[in-house]
Order: sequence, then C-alpha cells, then structure tokens
Amino acid sequence: MKIFPAIDIKDKKCVRLVKGDFDNKTEYEMSPVEQAEKYKDHGFKNLHIVDLDGALTGEIVNLDIIQDIVDKFDLKVEIGGGIRNLDSIQKYINAGVEKVILGSAAIKDKNFLKKACEKFTNKIALGLDAKDGYLSVSGWKENSNQLTLDYLKEINDYGVSRLIYTDINRDGMKQSPNFDETSKVSEISNCPVIISGGVSSIDDIKKAKSLKNIEGIIVGKAIYDGDIQLDELAKEDA
Repeated sequence: MKIFPAIDIKDKKCVRLVKGDFDNKTEYEMSPVEQAEKYKDHGFKNLHIVDLDGALTGEIVNLDIIQDIVDKFDLKVEIGGGIRNLDSIQKYINAGVEKVILGSAAIKDKNFLKKACEKFTNKIALGLDAKDGYLSVSGWKENSNQLTLDYLKEINDYGVSRLIYTDINRDGMKQSPNFDETSKVSEISNCPVIISGGVSSIDDIKKAKSLKNIEGIIVGKAIYDGDIQLDELAKEDA
C-alpha cells in the first residue's frame, strides 16, 4: 500500500488545518521543498500536496514550488486545491505531477470531470470530501446537498484514475479515519481509493491494508506533530 505524506501549502509555508478551518491552522517551520526533501530522504515515493491558496482563490498559486519539488526529488506527486479548468490541469501535468486532483469543480460540474478524464487519461484523481455522508465543496465551506455515494455512482464510469476520500469530521483530529464510510466508497468505486483524514497511528495504516480496493493512505498532522515517526511509517510503504 502506498503511503502519501502530506504537504499543505499556504503563504509559501507548510500548514495543517483542523477540519479544513482556515482560522484553525498551525504553521510549521519547514518550507514545502524542505519537507518534500525530508520525505524523499526517508524513502517515500509518493507525495500528496494541497495548494490551500489555490483552494481559496480558484487560481494556481504555487506552481513554482510544485515544479521545484518534482524536479528535485523525483517523487510521484498528486496535487489538489482550486483546480477549476483544463488549462490549470495542463500546467500541472507539464510540471510533471503524476495526478491532478479535482474536487469542488468536479462536484459542481460533472461535465468538467468527464472532459478532464477524456483529455488527460490516467492523470485525473477525484477528491471526495464528505461530512455526515454529504459532499462538501469550496474548501469545505459549503455543503453540496449531494450524497457521496449517489454522486460516485453517477460518475463511476467517467475514467477517474484514483479517488481520494476524506471524512472532514476526522481531518486534523487524529481520531483514526472513518473506515466504515471509506469501505462503502471503495466497494462501489471503479478506481482505487486513497484514505484521507484522521490518521493517528501505525495501527490505522495496518487496518487500511485489510480493506479492499484501497491504493494508499494520506498521513499529515500525525507526522508534523510527531505521533508517527517517519522511519516507522516508511516501513509500511510499498
């Protein structure tokens, strides 16, 4: 199973939010590039990056940082945050990222998701961020009134290459992911699923390995806060 250490970028710094709340954030000393180097040095091959500036503005803000990370460390990067048109996807692909994550724009406009999957084969990941069974959009500020599983059934044959499922209530809380809901999603999904939100221990990683159709798991705050040691985590990465 792939381990995706996380980097969230805001104002050129690494930050972590609690439940996606921009007013409840912790800034860390390391720059995103330094953090990526640390992950590379520990032997990780994949990286999950969210451009929080992009999520707020709907524009690509930190392309230079992403480009720098891809060029220097030969990591397989998935990037999300405010990607709302085909041009933005193209820019990231030109920069060498492995997957571009579509979220709010894909939920609000299924046709955009379909076009993106057709144009960028095997490059589009879909980020489904759910709260109490319903999808949230716009940096988690809005509830979409769409049930996660209903939406997934509608877009399941569009050609999404990876699905990232986050339970917002667990994100940044380090209370373990919502494995029950994740299992429901992974059973329906035509593409492999990445677990996100609430990873708190190596036990969470081991439990994720027992689920079907799970490609990997994203680990963020537990790394930054020292609850999970990178040496230990790297042993679980395959």
